[in-house]
Amino acid sequence: VYERCLVGREKVRGEDHKQTLMTVNNLGAVYYDLKDNEKALECYERALKGSEKNLGKTHPQTLGIVMNIAVVYHVGLTDYGKAEELYDRALEGYEAQLGKDHENSKTCAENLAKCLAIAGEKLKFRKIIDEYPHILKEAQEAKNYI
Repeated sequence: VYERCLVGREKVRGEDHKQTLMTVNNLGAVYYDLKDNEKALECYERALKGSEKNLGKTHPQTLGIVMNIAVVYHVGLTDYGKAEELYDRALEGYEAQLGKDHENSKTCAENLAKCLAIAGEKLKFRKIIDEYPHILKEAQEAKNYI
């Protein structure tokens, strides 16, 4: 369904229109759910490129796409180094644009903490926990580091 919708949006609105890019991002989520990480990344990267062009690198919508890519690397591909880099980028942007108390910042920090815990990055994990103490209640991996 998303693929057909995408073809229609590309024809009517163009490849870089925000609704077209939203459809590309949603298609990436479908591929991720189907465990097709390569196609998910392909879609997310396309959506990211367009979002950066149209909205800028620090727009919250762009940062959401960065976080989607991080999740693929973290959960789908278990490339924790790449995931950490992307989570850091998204978190820095969210904090600057929305503040630390915004739900997007908190969610990104929690995802980063989970990634760091799985990767065994104890010092980095503790640092993020100090900055976002709510994570201790939510992150199961925290039990290993308390």
